[in-house]
Amino acid sequence: MAKRTTSARKTLNAANLAALGPERLAAMLVEVAGGDRIWKRRLKMELASELGAADLAFEIDRRLTTLATSRTRVSWRKRPELIRDLEALRLMIAGRLIPLDARLGLDRMIAWFDLYPGLTVRVKDPKDELGQAFDAATADLAASAAAARAEVAGPVLADAVLTRLSDWGRWMGRATAGLDRPVARRLLSELTAGRPAPTGRLALVVRKLADRVDDFELWAGTIPEADRARPEIGAEIARRLATAGRAAEARAALEASRAPAAPSRWGRPAGLPSPPPDVWLTAEIAVLDSEGRSEEAAAARWALFERSLDANQLRALIAALPDFEDVAALDRAHGIAAGWPDADKGLAFLMNWPAHREAAEMILTRSGSLRGTAEEFPLWAGRLAGRYPVAAMLLLRVRIRTLVQLGAVTEAAALISEAAVLADQADLPPGVPDHAVFAAELETDIRRSRWRR
Repeated sequence: MAKRTTSARKTLNAANLAALGPERLAAMLVEVAGGDRIWKRRLKMELASELGAADLAFEIDRRLTTLATSRTRVSWRKRPELIRDLEALRLMIAGRLIPLDARLGLDRMIAWFDLYPGLTVRVKDPKDELGQAFDAATADLAASAAAARAEVAGPVLADAVLTRLSDWGRWMGRATAGLDRPVARRLLSELTAGRPAPTGRLALVVRKLADRVDDFELWAGTIPEADRARPEIGAEIARRLATAGRAAEARAALEASRAPAAPSRWGRPAGLPSPPPDVWLTAEIAVLDSEGRSEEAAAARWALFERSLDANQLRALIAALPDFEDVAALDRAHGIAAGWPDADKGLAFLMNWPAHREAAEMILTRSGSLRGTAEEFPLWAGRLAGRYPVAAMLLLRVRIRTLVQLGAVTEAAALISEAAVLADQADLPPGVPDHAVFAAELETDIRRSRWRR
């Protein structure tokens, strides 16, 4: 009987394949490439890269030209192969040519993106898989620009954006988050220096670039004067000014965007101002902080928390409190969440904070108010089961009933056994039926649900 080999040596990885030797691997690659045009081109480009950047760029240009000039229609069956071809070409540019010559690589990367308009005309792509492939490549675009450095990448990218804005506006918007700050600053200068204030899609690109380099003036310059009075936009301007320490300007921007009172009509008195949106209230807190009005900022945070259950506001409020006052603040916040009109939202806050004891108490007192539509209910029950089995059981029962009402009986059945185990482990308080009673009621609900359908 042959001796059994260890599985580690048969694992498909680079080290084990290298042990086969270069001649065997080369023969295998030639065999694979013989039946796969994409692999054949890939191997030719790999060989060209060993000769230098110019040879690799020549091979890449040949493929780019073929793809750009082809008029052949691509059916939905052929679309995956085309996308694989495009991605292989992109990887050769980003992974091989850029390290050899960043300028040549950036030019080819831009040419690769410029294939998109022509491809959309001849490729059947109802699911926009082609568009998604190009959008996903914007990270490579940002990396290519960084490798080419600001003085080269800035003008080249600006030319692409200004001449082919419809597509490049979207791609640069996606790439900006990963763009090197020097590249972003040079590109911003190329797009704005000596030019009229940008509008439309170009304004969105400039705004994102200005955000990347923390240039408030250029960022604000993309916003039309008429829009600055809108509460959401004025609030963002005010927040940025407050963060920059420009408190007086921040206050002015905030007040200019305050929602006006409803006008009077037919002799009726004017109505009250519309409640400001949460983003406006958040900006107001930032402005109060910048003005040194800490007590008013704390009061505004409480008001916003009581309106939205925003955990970030609560964390900021607690961080600003003196020692020992945070316990009272948390008790107050937990009470607000436990009594929240939307019981599911209040419970979600308590579970995610986390405040499991308070969540368990809320479930015991308000289980009848819970809707059970959140998919997290079984997860929350698992977190509570160890210390609060009754609350965990009630949570599962709420979810089970909801699933039955929705017709998802199979999914509900998977939770029933868990609820039964918890019912056996717990001392059920008065008024809470045991599992047998619950199961009988549930069976009635299931029959009714089937009858309705």
